[in-house]
Amino acid sequence: MAAIAATPSPPYYAVIFTSLRTAGDHGYGETAARMEELAVQQPGFLGLESARDGLGITVSYWESLEAIAAWKRHAEHLAAQRRGRTEWYAGFALRICKVERAYGTWPAEGRQP
Repeated sequence: MAAIAATPSPPYYAVIFTSLRTAGDHGYGETAARMEELAVQQPGFLGLESARDGLGITVSYWESLEAIAAWKRHAEHLAAQRRGRTEWYAGFALRICKVERAYGTWPAEGRQP
């Protein structure tokens, strides 16, 4: 995804997933696209930003900790998490943060500050 997420005014939560990939795709690209497709359908989902150039960073935004916990327990997401640990990631870190302030400039299609 190559856009700045159009998030609401704080507070809300950010899940920061940082990863180092193993060699080869092994179904990663298809699964990553499916996870994005599913995430946007989840109650409480607010947006997503992702970049990869060696180190991958994906930030998803959520209304609540309960929404994050529900996404973590989603059956297809659980299967992707297992594959991530065994096939796709040489290492990863996940951080959950409460966003208390947000400011910047957004493109015309995004949220206005």
